[in-house]
Amino acid sequence: MTVGSTRPIRKVILASGLHIEILQGDITRIPADAIVNAGNRQLRHGGGVAGAISRRGGAIIQQQSNAWVKKYGPIDVDHPAYTDGGDLPCQFVVHTAGPVWGEGDEANKLQRAITSALTLAEDLKAVSVSLPAISTGIFGFPVDQAAKIFMQAMRDFSQKTERRFLQTIMIVLYGRDALQAFTRACDDFEWLKKEP
Repeated sequence: MTVGSTRPIRKVILASGLHIEILQGDITRIPADAIVNAGNRQLRHGGGVAGAISRRGGAIIQQQSNAWVKKYGPIDVDHPAYTDGGDLPCQFVVHTAGPVWGEGDEANKLQRAITSALTLAEDLKAVSVSLPAISTGIFGFPVDQAAKIFMQAMRDFSQKTERRFLQTIMIVLYGRDALQAFTRACDDFEWLKKEP
């Protein structure tokens, strides 16, 4: 599956060849090989991004999520799950459990949730993956801090992971505040100085 014609607001191409794009819109409508769902540990997709992904993707997403939890147990920041994409414009939905603000060690947990989701997308042979601003909605993670952690996590993933498939990471943001925070973080991040 190829990435759609939505024009990114920011685009960075790292020395490794990995493309990072920031887009504004509805993540359930932007084509990618895999969409990351910011879910809860039990994969109950009731509200927020998880609810939107489940509603648009159809009943198969919740059914497969239930089967995953029954077989493997709850997910966590290091152990995401995946389901079929259902009616979404993707082949897979990668379900990661980001941290709840106030639970402790949130920055480290968010970075691990991002990295494990990207690693699973690579394992699924996804060429493109889209992510929401994990944990910044009902989980309360401050969006400015999350944006900086995203930039660091993507750069580290690019440097430390031997990729054979993943070429494009899209951060898809719905609200204006998140878009401004992620755009600022992308512009401020010293991509070129830190790339090998």
